[in-house]
Amino acid sequence: MNVSSYPDGNVRRDWTREEIAGLFALPFLDLVMRAQTVHRAYFAANEVQISQLLSIKTGGCPEDCGYCSQSASHATGLKASKLMDVADVVADARAARDAGATRYCMGAAWRSPKDRDVEAVCEMIEGVKALGMETCVTLGMLSGPQAQRLKEAGLDYYNHNLDTSPEYYTEVITTRTYQDRLDTLENLRAADIAVCCGGIIGMGEQREDRVGLLHSLATLPVHPESVPINSLVRVAGTRLGDSAPVDAIEFARVIAVARILMPKSMVRLSAGRGELTDEAQALCFLAGANSIFYGDKLLTTPNPEESRDRKLMRTLGLVPMQPAAT
Repeated sequence: MNVSSYPDGNVRRDWTREEIAGLFALPFLDLVMRAQTVHRAYFAANEVQISQLLSIKTGGCPEDCGYCSQSASHATGLKASKLMDVADVVADARAARDAGATRYCMGAAWRSPKDRDVEAVCEMIEGVKALGMETCVTLGMLSGPQAQRLKEAGLDYYNHNLDTSPEYYTEVITTRTYQDRLDTLENLRAADIAVCCGGIIGMGEQREDRVGLLHSLATLPVHPESVPINSLVRVAGTRLGDSAPVDAIEFARVIAVARILMPKSMVRLSAGRGELTDEAQALCFLAGANSIFYGDKLLTTPNPEESRDRKLMRTLGLVPMQPAAT
């Protein structure tokens, strides 16, 4: 079924919270069936985008994000490091490409980068692009001129998550506002940089907050091209490290609703995969996830080993998605 023949072919940006809550309330099998139908209207059924993520500057962040091991507010034992050398980053990207990754993501623990930091990251972007890979960075809040400079360097994607609903946000972060995050998204759009924006499930929020997060994403002027759905990795020493985990069925519901609301977006099964069984991950793919990170670490938290991912993909008959022409 192609997009033009799909009955809901026009992508909506006027979803109400009541409609989204209604999707969550559907019988689980009905919800997954609807999500998989939408998925197949916009994407090849068994293709998964493979990305790899590297922390290019670790720890010492002045933000107080309650989930983050890199916050200077938390006693996690993580040692802060300086920004990596460009050559080392490009070498890591080359290894990631040779292992099957098509997108390379670089993350730095900054509240917002200084202009000289942006220049160094631009060199990394240019080096990774020369390998034929898509590029993504996450550097914190950006000014308009900084976003334009990253675009000039050839950046494809910028990650800047909303994390949770507007109502629950201050329970997670107090050092920046929800509007601060939205302002950075506007600067990225003005620079014509594709957006990777999602949230984290399992931070003590209720279902209405998951509804609120997805409502915020699905009613943006342009849907994020990538929507990472993270399951909280509970790190000892962080403020949210004792949060109760969300069960796999509820997590798959979030994936499915995201797929229905944002049918053209990549929905990434992101942080927390290491705590999911293979069966739970398969359920998430069935619910519409079509992107994962390879590698044994996501910034500073564990990720499934590459060999486990390859085995799971073979078992499910999934194949790597080829990079888009850039």
